[in-house]
Amino acid sequence: MYKSLQYFIVTIISLFAFQTVFAQTDSIQLPYKKFPTYPPVKLLLADSSTFYTKAELPKKKPVMLMLFNPQCDHCQHETETMVQQIDQFKDVQIVMAATVSISDMIAFSKKYKLDEHKNIVVGQDTQFFLYSFFSVRNMPFHAFYNKKKELISVFEGSMQLEKITAELAK
Repeated sequence: MYKSLQYFIVTIISLFAFQTVFAQTDSIQLPYKKFPTYPPVKLLLADSSTFYTKAELPKKKPVMLMLFNPQCDHCQHETETMVQQIDQFKDVQIVMAATVSISDMIAFSKKYKLDEHKNIVVGQDTQFFLYSFFSVRNMPFHAFYNKKKELISVFEGSMQLEKITAELAK
């Protein structure tokens, strides 16, 4: 009887410990939820020597941060649509970030003539900071910030232009 009581107590303690460990994982928040302001990322620009940071963001202008991959069909389509309707984004700073090589990033930027628009910045996330900060799984990825650079919302995957402009209007 003593051994079965010991077994019972060890089982109860083990179950309690198991439950405690897994209950704590539910309370872990992603970094962007803990820090709901524009992230402290350094994006390497096409010249391979200049970094674009939060300090360079225009004041009193909402921001759309878009993580993309030049080989992603959805990213290509969304960028093409956005550039065709660029007048809808004249009061928005668009920051596009990728982790691909500088040459691939430049080719993408040239293809869509992104450097012709003063409100679009394209940079390389050399540290893969944004992907872990937002726990990105699908491309394109969007994070919308208000004029005070406070997070409005995030979306993974393609977005219709109307939905993008609606988020920026919040």
